[in-house]
Amino acid sequence: MEAFVHALIDGINGILWNYVLIALLFGAGAWFTLRFGLIQLRALPLGIRTVGSKGEPGSITSFQAFATGLASRVGTGNIVGVAVALTVGGPGAIFWMWVTALLGMSSAFVEATLAQIFKVSHHDGTYRGGPAYYIRTGLRSRGFGVLFSLSLILAFGFVFNAVQANSIAEALHTSFGWSRAGVGVGLVALAAPIIFGGIRRIARVAQVIVPLMATGYVALAAYAVATHATMLSDVISLIVTSAFGFGPAAGGLTGYAVSQAAAVGVKRGLFSNEAGMGSAPNAAATASTRHPVTQGLIQMLGVFVDTFVICTATAFMILLSGQYEIGTGMEGGALTQRAISSFVGDWGGMYMAVAIFFLAFSSVIGNYAYAEGNVEFITKQRRAVVIFRLAVLGMVMFGSVGKLPLVWAMADTSMGLMALINLIAILALGKYARAAWDDYRKQRAAGVAEPVFTRKTIPALDKVLASDVWGEHGPVPRCARATRELPDVEGERVAS
Repeated sequence: MEAFVHALIDGINGILWNYVLIALLFGAGAWFTLRFGLIQLRALPLGIRTVGSKGEPGSITSFQAFATGLASRVGTGNIVGVAVALTVGGPGAIFWMWVTALLGMSSAFVEATLAQIFKVSHHDGTYRGGPAYYIRTGLRSRGFGVLFSLSLILAFGFVFNAVQANSIAEALHTSFGWSRAGVGVGLVALAAPIIFGGIRRIARVAQVIVPLMATGYVALAAYAVATHATMLSDVISLIVTSAFGFGPAAGGLTGYAVSQAAAVGVKRGLFSNEAGMGSAPNAAATASTRHPVTQGLIQMLGVFVDTFVICTATAFMILLSGQYEIGTGMEGGALTQRAISSFVGDWGGMYMAVAIFFLAFSSVIGNYAYAEGNVEFITKQRRAVVIFRLAVLGMVMFGSVGKLPLVWAMADTSMGLMALINLIAILALGKYARAAWDDYRKQRAAGVAEPVFTRKTIPALDKVLASDVWGEHGPVPRCARATRELPDVEGERVAS
């Protein structure tokens, strides 16, 4: 039965990733890159300066939203996913991860900006938003929004959390001999109080864990590169030439052909940086900002950090270590562990186990934050949220004892469905992100240090945006949010 399910999932993934999504991802990224004038290059320094932007007192800050988004992005995709990309797609897959990220930065800007524009207030004084919300309001289709929410709940609430738990259990079992079931019980015990604590607690945890784990991991990679600096140019050359079938790693091996490298690189790249998938906008929407573009720039920066900094660090360490062998079959975190141990000794394996734990655990809580907002989009029943939380913890346990290949295949399918729905939506709604970007640049050109967005900035949306966000003078103070309602597609009132 498992073999049949695996074959079915592989067939679906083949259609989605080898044809539909590669064309759509590259097409959307290229279109937004042109439409916004290479924003990912021109505005990246501005995104770095914007991370510390202030919002309403007591609300989720831009940095906390950035950290929550990065918590989900920076996980096993940066360690296990990169190793899988190398062993399945060859060194050329890393090049296509870079291309996916570069183009995807523009898509990430658009989806995060839209999430801010169409966000709604929440009863706990924070905001909620994301593709389901901008699909409902911008495309005037609640049904399409529900379809996206279901895809995201499946992907992030269940499958991706199983993937992260699987990686933690594998790392701790390999390094310390701990039983997978015992690790699963421990993860559930650690995750439960954070998940049941709500979005504010998740944001507070994320803003502490993410900077620490990312800095430590990049510092180790920097040491590895510095001690093998003379080999770095050869590694970069291998990555680029293999991407086009010219390198020794690609020559004569069907598995490492250009199409294979591209397909694997795009899949693993998207799984890691999530650009265009529609996940990070759920975190972006929670921030209290003066202008939607602020979070667009910050989430664009998140894609850069994830792929060009952390994923590249992993790839360089593996390729410089001498532990990578062509055609050895799929390997995940174990390959990265061996690579690090070759640089720093036996303690590197233990360090990797700890790093994988923090990277993956932060992803579990970030993934949950995404999914919770989509459960609440579908139903406001408190009981449904509680049941969902328990189901998420159950998937964490399942992932700890499950098998890696099937879990990764399920992740590819659910991620592909999400990306397909979201990319269609942002292509249709991109004009509103462009209008916001034009307004932001106009105010900056006029000397306004922190541009302010109001509901009248884009007149076409004045009547459909939530009534208690984007007031005439910018964000509505939390104490002034009285109605928490917005018009639905038929003109009735819908509780947010």
